[in-house]
Formats: sequence, structure tokens, C-alpha cells
Amino acid sequence: MDGNVAAALARIPFLAGKTIAESERLGGLTNLVYRLRHDGADYLLRIPGEGTSAYIDRAVEAHNARVAAEAGVSAEVLFCDPADGLMVCRYIGGAATMNAERFRDPGACRRAARAFRRMHRCGTDFRSVFDVSAKMDEYLALLATLKAPVPDGYDAVKREADSVRRALAAHPAPLAPCHCDPLAENFLDAGDRMWIVDWEYSGNNDPMWDLGDLSVEAGFGAEQDAALMTAYFEGEPPADQLGRMVLYKAMCDLLWTLWGAIQHANKNPADDFWAYAVNRFARCQALMGEADFPRHVKAVARGR
Repeated sequence: MDGNVAAALARIPFLAGKTIAESERLGGLTNLVYRLRHDGADYLLRIPGEGTSAYIDRAVEAHNARVAAEAGVSAEVLFCDPADGLMVCRYIGGAATMNAERFRDPGACRRAARAFRRMHRCGTDFRSVFDVSAKMDEYLALLATLKAPVPDGYDAVKREADSVRRALAAHPAPLAPCHCDPLAENFLDAGDRMWIVDWEYSGNNDPMWDLGDLSVEAGFGAEQDAALMTAYFEGEPPADQLGRMVLYKAMCDLLWTLWGAIQHANKNPADDFWAYAVNRFARCQALMGEADFPRHVKAVARGR
């Protein structure tokens, strides 16, 4: 058995000292994730990555993950250490881990939209708020502490984003419990429904952030965006809500540019995070330069 797994199991009361029939390493950029089998049941073990507690409140994550599970959107949480985020959940079997290719199916986009609706309308608040502007400031402060660089031109793009922030603030959206980090791989498709996992960055937020972020992460085109938005609104989306989704595409790329720079500064070996940050930054610049972008800014500022 992997030494990391053995050490983690010793801290988990219902698994400590038990024989694990099978242990399989799964994906994960910042954490170690394993599928375990014990006594005929499958579990998912998440061992938090080094340095992640500097920017993730693990007690808040545990609460939010349990709310998502109660809403029927995510896996049941069986154990979580709020000190560092060591977590065990039930394993969701019979579901395919999503990626950009699988999300080319408009039906998958619609299933994701329905999962978002269920989460956003569950009626139970998360124990945190995800504010993109505040989060950017937090990441910039952490980068300053780490004496780490950001991509060239970041300050100019950040100033350009001020008009976006003003438009979004003109008619604040009612906050709802949101995932806030909907990578394609955080979705598990069971065919008749979509599950969402990994609630590290979750918080009460504008629901359109989730839709815009998923669109960016999975590389949606016009057909996929239409399927996502139409399913979510059960009809044609209002112009301002469509606009908010588009503006959040740009803002999430700007935010995750900083996140990537933090991973690079922390020497996270999982990927080339400097290239990741630079690519996210370039995509943000490109979206802000599209001809339709000012129209969406105006629709959001009008509130209709």
C-alpha cells in the first residue's frame, strides 16, 4: 500500500487498522486522490496537497461538501479533518469522469445545467462567500508574500476588468451556493444525471459564475453554451444573465491566472503551472477583445 495512504488511514477511525482490498491512485492537480475498497464498498480518499491550507479553509469546505451531498449533487462525506482537509467520501460508481471531449455532447451540458440548478436552489447557504474581486486581492497578496511573478501585462488587463466589475455590481445577483471551480473533471456523468465533486473553492456566489466557469474550463462553443443556458433557465436566458455568464468567463480566466502563478511559486510538481497561468491570461485577453463583449457588458449594466 502507498505510504501516503497508510498514514492517512491511521487517522480515519472507521478505516484505521482495517484491511484495504484495493487502492488505486486517481487524478488530481493539487491533492492526492485514491479509490479504496474495503469490505465490498468503495471509498474516495483525498489527501490534501502541501501548502493548500494557506488559501483553502478546510472546515468551510467540509460544511459546503456536506450541503452539496444533502442536495443530492455530490457524494456523501464520511470523514473530514477540518484541520488539514483529509477527507473520505463514498465513491460514485457507474459514472464517467467528464472532460472537454465528453462535454461536446449537448445532453451532457444540459445534465450539468440541471445539477447546477439543483445546487443553486437547494435552500441552504454555504458557510463562505466567493467574491472574485476579493479572491483576486487575496491571491495577489499571497503572490507578493511569495515574491512570485504574474504574467506580463497583468496590471493593464486588471484595469480593463474594472468596467466588468462595475457592470456586475450595478445589479448584484442574489447569492446562491455555488461550486465556483467547475473543471470538466469535477463532473461525473451517470447518463441520467450529473454529479459534481471537489468543493474546495465553493461559496455563496452569483450562479452565473458556475455556468461561465464551466464553459471556459470545458472549452464550450456556441451550441454547448446554448444547451447549458437554455436547460438552466428552462427556456431562452435573459440577456443580462447571458451577459453575466460571458463576463464571468473572462473574470475566471483572470482569477485562475493568479492561482496558476501561486502553484508555480509553490513548486507544485503536478503540472507546468506557469504555462497554465500564461495560457489562461491570454484567453482572458482574447475574450475581452471579442466584438460581442461590450454588448454583454452593457446588458449586464442595464440589468435586462
